Amino acid sequence: MQIVTSTDTLSDLCQRLSKHSYVTIDTEFLRENTFWPELCLVQIASDDESAIIDPLANGIDLAPLFELLQNTNVLKVFHAGRQDLEIFHHLSGHVPIPIFDTQVAAMVCGFGESVGYDTLVTKITGHGIDKSSRFTDWSRRPLTERQLSYAEADVTHLRDVYQHLKAELEKSGRSQWLTSEMTILESPETYFLPPEKAWQKIKARNNKPRFLAILQTTAAWREKQAHHQNIPRNRILRDEALLEIAANPPRNAEKLSHVRGIGKKFAEGKMGASLLSAINEGIEMPHDDCPKVALKAQMPKGLGPLMDLLKVLLKTRCEEENVAQKLVCNSRDLEKIASDSNADIPALKGWRHEVFGQHALALKEGKIGFTAKDNKIRIIDLS
Repeated sequence: MQIVTSTDTLSDLCQRLSKHSYVTIDTEFLRENTFWPELCLVQIASDDESAIIDPLANGIDLAPLFELLQNTNVLKVFHAGRQDLEIFHHLSGHVPIPIFDTQVAAMVCGFGESVGYDTLVTKITGHGIDKSSRFTDWSRRPLTERQLSYAEADVTHLRDVYQHLKAELEKSGRSQWLTSEMTILESPETYFLPPEKAWQKIKARNNKPRFLAILQTTAAWREKQAHHQNIPRNRILRDEALLEIAANPPRNAEKLSHVRGIGKKFAEGKMGASLLSAINEGIEMPHDDCPKVALKAQMPKGLGPLMDLLKVLLKTRCEEENVAQKLVCNSRDLEKIASDSNADIPALKGWRHEVFGQHALALKEGKIGFTAKDNKIRIIDLS
């Protein structure tokens, strides 16, 4: 097993890996006590070697790895890689390119919705995965041979998974389907939430503009504090406290100290003062600038049954094409199709239009219908 703990060794490794058409990559990290994930291990493999890089090793510089991740001649293969990609984007300022996500590829190839790595490895290679080290504290040193073997297996098995899925995509002519999905994962915007949009992640039942304005400014304040201090958002202030503040905004430290989860020391200190400033910003925001959330429109009569038929059609078409429903169309977009045949949604564009969108529009126009035979739903042409 190759353990990389120095910059020179890492540089030599990356030089060798750069000569390959692809590498498989995984990471182990901790996030319980920090806002940004703490990178603890990087596992990487090519066709003929694998290695474990220790980012916590004294004096190691990950620059050679980051250079490899930006090498456009080397495909970077991940499984459910969004969090891995977020880590590399945060540490290097760049998203690895180009990439191939085997979880997304598996959905394109008919392995179901968001299939797990263990399940995919077993289905494709027939090998089981040792799960005993799954909850390891990867920041502790030294790691045992068993822990390191567990980590290494995540990229060695991934080679076989990648080769199988690549062949399936080429055989089915669906490689371009995956490429369009990878564009989203390769975009830096995917991994950055502007502080002013942080409020949208909080579940609120109140849609009044002033309430939302205060929620927006206080959630943005919390987001910036969490970034700066590198601690989880809820360690700064819980969602419940932000919702209470937005509903009944305190105007001074004494009132602020009465909010659930905020003590007197916090309220009377620098944090309390800056939070009160954020609250005041929301209170004084011009009405026209306040966030507005449109109430969910009541579905017109007749669309309910149409939605049911569209769901049957989606399931039927995805089974026929052997592709995951989640990848083709979600419930919200089904509603949009039901109410607007010209809706600007992915399901009515590109390969999704071919698989489902055109059939959905044909159903709405009465050109196709359903029949049941041999315990299966069949689509029939009525045009």
